[in-house]
Amino acid sequence: MDLTTRYLGFTLPHPLMLGASPLVDDLGAVRRAEDLGAAAVVMHSLFEEQITHDRQVGEQVARHEESFAEAIYFTPHRGEFELGPDEYLEQLRRIKDAVKIPVIASLNGTTNSGWLEYARLIDQAGADALELNAYRVATDPNESGDSIEKTTADMLSSVKARTQLPVAVKLSPYHTSLAHFARRLESARADGLVLFNRFYQPDIDLDELEVAHRLELSTSADILLRLRWLAILSAQLNLSFAVSGGVHSVEDIVKVVMTGADGVQLVSEILKHGLHRFAELRSGLEHWLESHGYHSLDQARRSMNLANCPDPKVYERTSYMRTLNSWPPPGPQSG
Repeated sequence: MDLTTRYLGFTLPHPLMLGASPLVDDLGAVRRAEDLGAAAVVMHSLFEEQITHDRQVGEQVARHEESFAEAIYFTPHRGEFELGPDEYLEQLRRIKDAVKIPVIASLNGTTNSGWLEYARLIDQAGADALELNAYRVATDPNESGDSIEKTTADMLSSVKARTQLPVAVKLSPYHTSLAHFARRLESARADGLVLFNRFYQPDIDLDELEVAHRLELSTSADILLRLRWLAILSAQLNLSFAVSGGVHSVEDIVKVVMTGADGVQLVSEILKHGLHRFAELRSGLEHWLESHGYHSLDQARRSMNLANCPDPKVYERTSYMRTLNSWPPPGPQSG
């Protein structure tokens, strides 16, 4: 069974990649991922806040030389991040020396400014590709959606000007017109899109009266929103697509491939059950395709997107109406 796929210009033996996770900080885990069948590895993000941290500290100290402790208190703490900027580049070099599969680095930020120079350094450190992680929660009522999208497109253009690496933009689904924004990113020379970022919602600790941060791993239920937009965007844009979040089973993989995914980033499933899941899922994918009469993964790819689905309106308003009417009416009440 031919499971070959093309993602960001790379020919991969299959679409299953190790997504961004703490595992990339462990060189042994990255080696085992390759040995057990991962087709590529995505490093977790290097944040804009990390890159600007040292400069911010220097500016604070210069302005408040007599209140050094307070100046440090109001800046991001280096210890909040696993790897600082220099350590991130060094870990990238180590991973590149340790494995033969493509290594995709990641930058995460919100402003089109000097921190994006790290794209060039990441290129020099040996990355094969780059994810630009556009994670942003817009809270300013004076900031329009168009201005936010323009900033992201400008960030992409800045990165593309600094490096020859293929660049995928990792998006959230929360845009008024996601299809229009995706087209805008294609025009700004994006090579691919990753669907989607997961916004981790803060909770409230009622005992301590403070904001509580809890990391919840994904489930297969998270895949549904990704299926919708993979199906819509893959039919309209000439880009590579990867899915991030919600893929846990062979059936999940088949669904995202049929709707448009070229790459499948696995994180929660690997954290829950171990790196051996790469080999198990690859074998299961081969068996599913063979048992359903497919000769290759390419035969299934995008067969259920907006352009090829027998009923494309299910990805639009019709799906909403049908879903609302799908709940069975209550049965007769017993005496």
